[in-house]
Parts: sequence; structure tokens; C-alpha cells
Amino acid sequence: MAKLDIVRAARKALADNGFTADFEPAIASEVAALDGHSPTLSDGRRDLRALLWSSIDNRESRDLDQIEVSERLPNGDIRVLVGIADVDALVPKGSAIDEHAAHATATLYTGLAVFPMLPERLSNELTSLLPNVDRAALVVEFTVDGRGDVAHEAVYRALVRNRAQLVYEDVAAWLAGGAGEPYAAAVVVGMAEQVRMQAEAAARIQSARKARGALELDTGEAHPVARDGEIVALETVVPSASRDLIAELMVAANSSIARYIDEHGRSAIRRIVRTPKRWDRLVELAKSFGDELPEIPNRVALAGFVERRRVADPLRFNDLSLAVVKMLGPGEYLRERTGEAVGHFGLAVPEYAHSTAPNRRFPDLVTQRILKAILDGAAPPYADGELDVIAARCTEREAAARKVERTMRKIAAALLLTPRIGETFDAIVTGATPHGTFVRVVDPPAEGRIVKGEQGLDVGDALRVKLVATEPSRGFIDFVRI
Repeated sequence: MAKLDIVRAARKALADNGFTADFEPAIASEVAALDGHSPTLSDGRRDLRALLWSSIDNRESRDLDQIEVSERLPNGDIRVLVGIADVDALVPKGSAIDEHAAHATATLYTGLAVFPMLPERLSNELTSLLPNVDRAALVVEFTVDGRGDVAHEAVYRALVRNRAQLVYEDVAAWLAGGAGEPYAAAVVVGMAEQVRMQAEAAARIQSARKARGALELDTGEAHPVARDGEIVALETVVPSASRDLIAELMVAANSSIARYIDEHGRSAIRRIVRTPKRWDRLVELAKSFGDELPEIPNRVALAGFVERRRVADPLRFNDLSLAVVKMLGPGEYLRERTGEAVGHFGLAVPEYAHSTAPNRRFPDLVTQRILKAILDGAAPPYADGELDVIAARCTEREAAARKVERTMRKIAAALLLTPRIGETFDAIVTGATPHGTFVRVVDPPAEGRIVKGEQGLDVGDALRVKLVATEPSRGFIDFVRI
């Protein structure tokens, strides 16, 4: 059998789902014109380069969108500053680069290959908040009190300098007491105390969101791991204090920015997750575990059920989480006017706007332009009708991106499972539609279709399956119910 070219497979998956893998020639000219660019203190930027900014991201990440710093106030509150890369400064609205970003809407990560929304000369260099270089940023500032409530938001331009590029796994091990502080933090006086303060602020925010019914789920989603040009494993992201730190500060920053825009009477694109339409199925799922949920959707009650299952059966919590996510339904982008707020059901926040990843997501770049217009006292950069079109496009492209990523996970899983045809596995139903019934197995974390015995199955059902066939080139994995 011929060796499967994974990169070619990834490019085909992109094309099949309407994505363009390459940048147009006009973009190269725009990027070349940026050579020699260096940000300055123009446009009213504050000079915040002396602060102990740091980033925490994946080890291989170069497209750093945000950095953080904090300060303990006399009353015990913690002031947090999140610096967001000022991508708009180098990617003006209507440019060829902007048009490509609007079409792609996000960077795609497929395991062996990354297809960036912006040219890497920008996202990995000129607009990336890399360590020890000056960068233009938009800063969102907020305070976190002892209860975890977030208030006193401000947004402004600044010139910043990342003092320590940290890695999730290293920071997690250090915070857990299993390792010394990361080298990048150890060589900067005061950085260790700074990161611990950020972790404290994040823990406060997380505690407050949990009290409001935020869902703490862990789907155990797997990502292909490549070595020497080949897929060698499917790896799940392990929850940790370092990931919680960034996640909570980003939730607070995105919520603060949504409120800031709303207070200034501007329309914006919000990230929403509606009240679940399949609440009845969630009620049934709880009953199957001897638990109860009210007939009317209640976020706090659902969060309580989820937490009870985490404690009762941690080994199968990933499966439960996946079932809950499927029944909640996907998030979407929606243009909202002042005073309107559908909210984010899963995060337990009433207002939420993607804004902290403008190198990787187009809605964040749009939000950034809206913020800068407010700061400048200028007219909105987008009419409401434009925002409607962008929101719909981003929602549609996100669904297409999930298909690409799911295809690549299935190709990787099929490659890894081919030698195991004939084996049996524990599985959980992840999808039940007229087009087929799909299940996920645990080791390796892979999803496939039930080709025999699928009658009567629904999302969340547990069963035993036998692997009967794989077709890696198409990402097909076939199981039968036993």
C-alpha cells in the first residue's frame, strides 16, 4: 500500500470544505512593504514596556496574540492587564491580506500542517507578541475582587514588550509543585510572583463563574502528533492550572471588551451559545445516571450534575463531557446592538466578544477595529449589515473548519487503528443523524461510524463495538455494535 501523504490529505480536506490553502500574489507585495516596520509611541500609545508582561502558550507557538501582567491593589483586588496584538495596525481593512483573512476567518491546525489566517511573516513575527521586542498592542484593563467579580474595565493603546515566553506544561508543573519555576520566568526578577498573582486572579474568576453555573467540561479532544513527517499518536490536551489561568483571564478580557463596546453604543460581533434546544435529552441523560435535572433549562443545575459525574466517574468524564457538548450545540457569531445580549450559556457570561486572538481569528480583528474607532471617536468601521454578513460567514467557516479538523483526526486515527482491525472497544455515541451514527473510542481517542447495529442509539449512549475496517485516505473507521 502506498504511503499516505498527510500534508496532501490536509490540503485536500481544506479544498473540499471551501478553504484556500495558499496566499494570493498580491499579499506577498503587501507583506514585503512592511519590511523594516517598527512600532512607536505614536497614536497615543502608552509606554508599558517596563511592566512584567509574559505569555503562556504551546511550546511550538509563534503566533502569540496576547500577554498578561497584574498588580495587587491596596484593598486586595488584583488589577489585570491583557495586551492584545494590534494586528489592525499592519492589516488595514480592505487590504489583500484582510480580504484573505475574511475569507479564511481562522487559522487551521491539522496536526502535520498549519494553514494560517495571516501570512507567517505577520502572525509569527511582525504582529506576534514575541519576547524581548517592542510591539503595538491594545490593552484591556480590569480588576478582580475577592469574590471573583470583574469590574473597572478600560481599553487603550500601548507599546509593550513580552518579558517571558512561557509554556503551558512547564508552568503547570511549577504551579503544582512538581518542578522548579520555568527558566524564562526564573531569569526575570519578580516574574514568578507575577505569574502566581495571575493564577490567583484566574482562580477567583473561575470560582465566581462556577457559582453562576459555568460548565467545567473536558471532552478529551485529540490532536494528531507528527514526528519526522508522520503521524505517530493522537494526543489529548490535559487540563491544568496554567491552561485555566489563560482561559479565565481571556474570558474576563473578552467579556470586558463586550461590555466596553456596549457602553459606547456600538454594534459588535458577539460569540454566543444559546440555551440548549435539546434540554430534554440532557434531562434523560441525567436520569440514566440516577440524577435529576429540572424540565426547564437551568445552567446551575446542569453544572451541578456535570460536577457530580466528574467526581463519581472520572475515567468516563470525557465521554459525558462530549455528550453534553453535543447536546448544547455549537457556538455561533451574532451581531448584537447596544443592550442586546444572548450570552454564552456554557461560560455563564451575559456578554462575550472574541477579541484576544486577532492573529488567528477574524472576528477578533473585526472587534479590534471597532475598539480603535471608539478610542478615536471615529465612525464605526462596519455597518450593521456588514457585521451580519461577517458573523454568518465566520459561523459557517467555523463549522467547515471543524469538518477539516475532524477529517484530519479521523485520518490520523485510521492510520493508527489499521493494525488493530478485529479488536473490540468501549465506545460512546457522539452523533446520531439520518446520515449515520457515530461513536468515539478511548484508546486511541478516535471517532468512527457504526455500520451495523446502530438502530435505537442516541447521543450519550455507551456500548461495545468491534473495529471491522479502516480507510485512512478518507478518514473512514467502521465499527459494528456487539
